Amino acid sequence: MQDIRILNEMVRQESQFIDALLAEMQKVVVGQTHMVERLLIGMLTGGHVLLEGVPGLAKTLTVRTLAETLQVDFQRIQFTPDLLPADILGTQIYSPRDQTFSVKKGPIFSNLILADEINRAPAKVQSALLEAMQEKQVTIGDTTFKLASPFLVLATQNPIEQEGTYPLPEAQVDRFMLKVKVGYPSKDEELQILELATSGYPADVKGVVSREELIKARSVVRDIHIDDQLKRYIIDMIFATRDPRAHGLGDAAEYIEFGASPRASIYLTMAAKAHAFLRHRGYVIPEDIKAVGMDVLRHRVILTYQAEAEQLTSEDIIQRIFDRIDVP
Repeated sequence: MQDIRILNEMVRQESQFIDALLAEMQKVVVGQTHMVERLLIGMLTGGHVLLEGVPGLAKTLTVRTLAETLQVDFQRIQFTPDLLPADILGTQIYSPRDQTFSVKKGPIFSNLILADEINRAPAKVQSALLEAMQEKQVTIGDTTFKLASPFLVLATQNPIEQEGTYPLPEAQVDRFMLKVKVGYPSKDEELQILELATSGYPADVKGVVSREELIKARSVVRDIHIDDQLKRYIIDMIFATRDPRAHGLGDAAEYIEFGASPRASIYLTMAAKAHAFLRHRGYVIPEDIKAVGMDVLRHRVILTYQAEAEQLTSEDIIQRIFDRIDVP
């Protein structure tokens, strides 16, 4: 108990920059608290984030503003159908004078990568990100380069257009720690957006967190305490997606084709710790797990054709699991 109190006090001190960072982002981004917090969870854990929403919901603006407040190197890559893997990773350039090859590094060599409209590029280009996202390294020719730390891919995609888009391969979707669905603002928030956008006075966003402070915060997040009962609670939820009948969810079994992998257990634990950090706590509570559970699992539970025929979504099935599994 004494150790938890010490840890709680340390987290309270190390997480003080969160309030200042949120205040800076609110100068530009109105509302969208859920999206902003999920981006911060990704930054605090090193987990990549996929943002899905219709155009005009400030997805790109939010990521760019986050990079400014964090004082890290930022690169935006606009994905298009004619994009090539070398446009992202880099390539080898031949010098006729020296008769040698030199490496020209691509925009992937940065701290924060915004893959804008990632589903507009074909699978060959999308897969070029796999090694970078998972191994934090890039291979060009016969040379492997380590990527800078921190390294994070924040991708956006538009769910309403089908023409000229390419669905993300399941292997790549699973690389994203969180899949966040971005919704419309409220009436009051949209009024603030209108006033901010038409005032003619752009907000001055200041950097409040250095790269070193972010790396230190990541180490603190890893040390946040999570009780063994909560770990078992996470495992029960993940196993319920694989074997619903064994967990009293026989009515959902016919709707689940594939359940979540062990990567989901790891990411759910890490995300819950980061959520506790955002709340200035040194320990995880069940509400932390439930708060991030949908974002961790919605793209990892693959449904059957019968579920699609009955217009059920993965969120519907995951909510059944949340309601069924007892909270410790």
